[in-house]
Amino acid sequence: MKLKADGRPASRIVGMGSSVPEQILTNADLEKMVDTSDEWITARTGIKERHVSPVGVPSSDYSAKAAQQALDEAGVTADKLDLLLVGTVTGDSLFPASAVNVQSKIGAKNATCLDLSAACSGFLYSLHFADMAIRTGQAKYVLAIGVEILTCMTDWSDRATCVLFGDGAGAALVTATDEQSGDRGILSSYIGTNGDLMELLYCPGGGSIIPPKQRNPVQDYTVKMAGNEVFKHAVKTMHRASNTALELAGMQSSELDMVVPHQANIRIIDGLAKKLQMPKEKVFVNIHKYGNTSAASIPIALVEARQEGKIREGSNVLCVAFGGGFTWGSAIVRF
Repeated sequence: MKLKADGRPASRIVGMGSSVPEQILTNADLEKMVDTSDEWITARTGIKERHVSPVGVPSSDYSAKAAQQALDEAGVTADKLDLLLVGTVTGDSLFPASAVNVQSKIGAKNATCLDLSAACSGFLYSLHFADMAIRTGQAKYVLAIGVEILTCMTDWSDRATCVLFGDGAGAALVTATDEQSGDRGILSSYIGTNGDLMELLYCPGGGSIIPPKQRNPVQDYTVKMAGNEVFKHAVKTMHRASNTALELAGMQSSELDMVVPHQANIRIIDGLAKKLQMPKEKVFVNIHKYGNTSAASIPIALVEARQEGKIREGSNVLCVAFGGGFTWGSAIVRF
């Protein structure tokens, strides 16, 4: 095991996977459902299509597929997992945690399992606590997952939000670095929250305030968002979180090989890139294919960027997200 300068073990990602539903909903399809157009959606969001899960398919199905891919890439069996973390706001049920269903589906019989509710920052929250568990010696193998089926809580009559969301999952297997790893690993990780602004992006129903039996399905159990306000806070907060991750890693933005931001809106991504002074070729974008998959967007993007050769061994990658809560997270990973 390789130690950091402070004597604690460093952690690294040794396997990744992703899974999305087969069904694709295009902008042309949405034109038939609501008063919108492909041009309007593309100009304001950058989205051309999104993957939509069939009703009744649990998010743990997609999590399990992504998790198994990550394990297979690393050559690690599920029974070796010590901790299984699932970042999601669309779990299989109110309880138990979706993580326990993932445990059962992949055979991770020795893992402690829990969900983290941080909206679009869910994967980076999971990665942060995976890193902490490794560095404090509490675990050897941790699976960090981000998954969402946001289309199950989408108001399809609301043209401002129904065009945004898609479904999917992504997973990363985290373990301690070794001498063969060189300088690869999670160089920094940072998360934060501001609950004072929660009503700018939230879902009111389904909990103890508006219990399921009392809710109005459309009014109470769908995503509510103040788009313009969210945009302003998102760019500013993601920029600040990015700078914090860079500072913690002792790096400058010029040392980054790739930025993988949460795929929420192309205007947010462009605004962040401008503030970071990053050229477009160093900012990974796949929102046109998947829409906003919330907690799943960053791991899905990381898997694609690696497959396309845009992230290679030794690449310095900044991941940064912003979500309802408000929550945010960032990490610098050297692959």
